[in-house]
Amino acid sequence: MPGIPARLDPRRRGALHRNESRVATHAAGTLRRGGRNEWPDTRTCLGTPRPSDYHSPPRHERLVFLARMTLLIDITQYCSRNWALISIPASILVLLLIPFLVVRKYVRISLNIFTDTEPPLSMSQVRHPRVSGEEVDFWSADGLRLRGLFLHPPPDVASKGLVLFAPEFKSDRHSCSRYCLPLLRAGYDVFSFDFRGHGHSTSEPGYIPRQWPSDRELSDMRGAVAYVRDWLAQQQRPPEIGMFGISRGAGVALLAAARDPLVKCFVTDGVFSSDAALEHLMKRWAYIFATVRFVYENHPPEFWMFLRWCMVCRAERKFDCRFPSVRKAVRGMLPRPILFVHGAKDSYIPVEQSRVLYAQAPQPRYLWVVPGARHNQCVDVQPAEYARRTVDFFDRFLSGECRQDNIYQRGMFADWTQPLAGSSAEADAGEDSGPIATAARAPRSTGRPSRRRRDRART
Repeated sequence: MPGIPARLDPRRRGALHRNESRVATHAAGTLRRGGRNEWPDTRTCLGTPRPSDYHSPPRHERLVFLARMTLLIDITQYCSRNWALISIPASILVLLLIPFLVVRKYVRISLNIFTDTEPPLSMSQVRHPRVSGEEVDFWSADGLRLRGLFLHPPPDVASKGLVLFAPEFKSDRHSCSRYCLPLLRAGYDVFSFDFRGHGHSTSEPGYIPRQWPSDRELSDMRGAVAYVRDWLAQQQRPPEIGMFGISRGAGVALLAAARDPLVKCFVTDGVFSSDAALEHLMKRWAYIFATVRFVYENHPPEFWMFLRWCMVCRAERKFDCRFPSVRKAVRGMLPRPILFVHGAKDSYIPVEQSRVLYAQAPQPRYLWVVPGARHNQCVDVQPAEYARRTVDFFDRFLSGECRQDNIYQRGMFADWTQPLAGSSAEADAGEDSGPIATAARAPRSTGRPSRRRRDRART
């Protein structure tokens, strides 16, 4: 653009200066837009710029901005005058927000553990030897078809009673052959069945069985108890049964028959209560994700109880089922004999889980800790002693035999409140101080979870 003459009026010269700058800016923008020549109005270049050229915001936008600034200033002034009054609810809010965030993180991690953590060394269904017996179908308490198996003693052996067997997680009705063959040879009828989603039993749409006892497995067990009650009535036999459960099946058996007078005695192997086992797993995994180790190591017991309650409630909403407490069922069960069997080297469900249930069980009660045995492996570590203890237990408390060599025959009921000592039949039932019993109190496993499990829990 040509230069501005010096003889022009000063006001006119200023307007031309502004127009010259605006035109130059527009020309630069034209080059950036790819050469599109969009010149402003000639009258704007030669005269005084119009108000719209300044791109000022509309009037209502300026009023809204001023109103917001005025409100912000008023709030700031109010806070400065009443800082003491505001600091109290602010402090309370912060104190509530921090625990909420901590609990939320723990619950999210614990829910992944609850969903993904599986018991180690669980036997698959194909590894169980198949036994021939009477295949039957029956119905669960909520109307689902289940498959059962009746095993009867040899024809030359008189029947002593009926034992209802509850298999462990991921096992079917044939897994009873691993534990109950000595009972068959001793003269006991055995009824085993498949929980829903296992073996030949019907699967419930939308429900995924897990290693934690739920109300679905509880309905299956109640249906099995009702079926064997009817079977005993048809055979004109006394309405008395014994229960034999493994791991999750043992917990379901205690839940279903804690108040049922039909059940005379219990044998449990690797039993646990879901709430206590989850609390153990949460403490075991928390050190991986705890940012401040001092805070993690100094959580009060009430914190873990509250966290366990939050996690169970969250899991029940997510999976649309209930996870009843075996510990509460044992605390309120009718006084009946119960034998707890647990492996001393069980790192998944530590022996303390059986000790907690044993302490809350009514009399008479027994606890046998098998040295060197892991989860559900007691029968493999000491098969002969395992068979002897289970057969003697049902002989004493189900059939009522009074043999002199029965290890449960000695002592009064008041003396049976202590764990059995070791594996020797000569051990005093009221003591737990023998050399084998001392070895059975193995230290709690402190092995760190595998890297794959840690990565899966973080997601």
